[in-house]
Amino acid sequence: MHHTELRELLLRFGRDGCAQEPLYVALCAVAAENDRAVALLAEAPPEQRKVNLLLAALHERVLAGVAPALAAYYASAGGTRAPDAGLAAALDDCLRREWPTLLAHLRHGATQTNEVARGAAIWPALCTVAAATGARDLALLDLGCSAGLNLGVDRLHLRYRRDDGSWHERGAAHDGQAAEVEALWLGDAALPGEPAWRLAQRDGLDPAPIAVDDADGLRWLQACLWPHDARRRERLARAAAQLQTLPVTLTRADDCIAAIAPWLAAVPAGRQPVLLTSWVLYYFSAADVARLRAEVDRLGLPWLCGELPALSARGPLPSLPGLPADESAASATLWTLCHRGQEQHLAWSHPHGRWVHWLG
Repeated sequence: MHHTELRELLLRFGRDGCAQEPLYVALCAVAAENDRAVALLAEAPPEQRKVNLLLAALHERVLAGVAPALAAYYASAGGTRAPDAGLAAALDDCLRREWPTLLAHLRHGATQTNEVARGAAIWPALCTVAAATGARDLALLDLGCSAGLNLGVDRLHLRYRRDDGSWHERGAAHDGQAAEVEALWLGDAALPGEPAWRLAQRDGLDPAPIAVDDADGLRWLQACLWPHDARRRERLARAAAQLQTLPVTLTRADDCIAAIAPWLAAVPAGRQPVLLTSWVLYYFSAADVARLRAEVDRLGLPWLCGELPALSARGPLPSLPGLPADESAASATLWTLCHRGQEQHLAWSHPHGRWVHWLG
């Protein structure tokens, strides 16, 4: 990519992708004018030249306490300074001091955090899986698991608000420890009742899984969140703490697709295996998406998939719901269940679980 294209990439991401994070709107603008920032992106492999990855790398350095001038602008680090004329110098200082670490993040990092609030869609989807298979004990395999936070979906305290303003609670009890997720439940579909399933096995596959008891790893997950969003930070921290109390197995696999069959073969009798992907196919090549589909079909494995609609569905798409005025459909996630050669459209949702529209 030519440097001019990288500058435009930064400006476009700030303009189109950061409307709810004023700091990142400003940071993308000053980065586009900063030769070091553009050169840093240029040194990353082509598939890693992602603005959100650069922003996460900078945020990680702020949270590590080594970029004090920049930290003054980050609410996540206690900063209260609004973007101003000093932001450009603070960015340049961080780039100059932390270049090797920033470059390592861009070359080897990934922003796939498996946002735990997607549990607002995963929880009712697992109710559908249990009903479709007749199973009570589920063995869940999260492919592209990162830290495996979604493997604790049954321990979330879920609060759904319907269009009439009423609140409905599902999942774990509100005990002050459970990670809490609030979501709008759009449309007229009934909420599932208490689940007739339990997670008897929780496994994850990832090329670089993150241990939730690893301080550096957890800091990276926090860095992938937007700085102003204190609720997401608290939710992630609680979900990570809960996960440490659960019997979870995360496995490193250079080829996660090839690792599915051996995992399936080891699932004990009496447990229904279920594959989960959520915003993972976005990072796959078209060839790997096709290979994953073929492998799931071959194995006859129920697959719960939450992705951009072009990746999650093979046929015609269901209509998008009418959304609240402050919500955009640009990154709407379509949840599907592939089982026994059939594809069922389950729901639309916000990519971070802010709203769910169940299709029934």
